[in-house]
Formats: sequence, C-alpha cells, structure tokens
Amino acid sequence: MTNLLLQTESLVKRYGGLLVTDNVSLDIERGELHALIGPNGAGKTTLINQISGELQSNGGKVCFAGKDISALPIHRRARGGMVRSYQITSIFEGFTVRENAVLAALGAADHAFHLWRPMLDRRVLVEAADEALDEAGLADRADSPAADLSYGQRRQLELAMALAARPEFLLLDEPMAGMSTHESNAVVSLLKTLKRRYSILLVEHDMDAVFALADRITVLVYGRVLLTGTPDEIKRSAKVKAVYLGEEMPHGSRS
Repeated sequence: MTNLLLQTESLVKRYGGLLVTDNVSLDIERGELHALIGPNGAGKTTLINQISGELQSNGGKVCFAGKDISALPIHRRARGGMVRSYQITSIFEGFTVRENAVLAALGAADHAFHLWRPMLDRRVLVEAADEALDEAGLADRADSPAADLSYGQRRQLELAMALAARPEFLLLDEPMAGMSTHESNAVVSLLKTLKRRYSILLVEHDMDAVFALADRITVLVYGRVLLTGTPDEIKRSAKVKAVYLGEEMPHGSRS
C-alpha cells in the first residue's frame, strides 16, 4: 500500500434524483498510467471533477499521498501536486506560449500573485515553464503567440501548462479530443515519455491510444465501475465488449 498515490472510496455525485457517480472506488499507484473509459454519459468527467476538487461529492472520500483531501478546494489540491487538463483547450491567446506556461507555474506556486513583479523576471517560474515546453515538444515555439498555434499544438500547450505546475499527479480529460490521427499519434508518443515520471489518470475515447498507453484500465458504466484490469484483461472481457456494442477492441472502437 505504500506505493499507492490516489484512492477514491465510494464516491457519489447526484443531481436531485440523478445519480451520476455511484460508489466509485479506484486506486492509482505512483508512476502508473491508469485509463478511465466508458460510454458517453458514464460519469467519467464528473468523476475527474470530484477527484480534482472542481465538484464536491455527496458521499465517499478522496485520499492523495496518504491524506484525506475530500474537503480541499481545487487550488489546494493543485498546489499539493494534483493538476488536471480539460476536454476544451483553455489558453490565453494574447500571450506567448512561454507566458502561458509561466502563468500556469505562477498559479501553482505558493504565494502565487506578486502583482508588482513582472512574471518573466521570476527565474524559477520561467525555468519550470521552459522545462515543461521542452517536455511537451513546444520549445521551438516558446516565443510565438499562442493564437498562432494549430489545434494540436494548443493541446500540447495545455499539457505543458499542466506540467509547468510541476505536479505529482496528472488528470487528463480527453487530451486527444478533436485531433487528427497524426496529432493523436504525436500525443501518444508524448505521453509515453511522461509515463513513470508522473502518475496519470487518463480519460480518453480513443481506444487505440488507451491500449497503447495504460498500465491498468477502469471501465465506468452508468456511474459504476464495471471492471478494472490490465489492457489484456479488458480486451478479453465479455462484459466490456457488450458495453461497446460488440465492436472489436482495441481497433477502431470509440465510446
């Protein structure tokens, strides 16, 4: 159990009579890339929001690095090492690529906002930003306006912004959404380089990417965990195949 980084215990989220997550328990080890899959409406993004602190749960708890963080707001969880990215890109188009990454590093730092000090004068933040841009494959675009980036590069920048916060744990919500095959392949290659250096919970519809990346996979259906297992165990599961309407897995199936 000493290698356990994140654990959720019986997480519940309801909106009136609608139960969106139903006693969801999962555990993620340090250095693991754990994928979360399931049909549309399964509750995946809601679960991510509960883990990150964006949504407060109606029941259950979230433990991170051995501490119960269920009551902590999202910014406290981020400063504790848990950082998430979103399905929709959220960058500042009026800033350069480097400035976007520095802002992300600034937001994660303790005593973050020193309003009278130019952010690019803070060497530690710039170093964190440049290191993250290099990891994300954007070092050569650091001085470019963010508005000039392609869609795929914008997703890379969003990942760089998450890395600039120097997290221990990354929550990635559909990082390949809307990408071309070429762009998706580039992100898969990037995430392979991040494995073991970060613990990652990945929500993704692209099954080829999931099976290429994941150490373990949890299948969520109607807000409940159907199965957690290795990629081979998930591929062989009749229950999982039934959820995906009998489509061949992993090739070409998308939830």
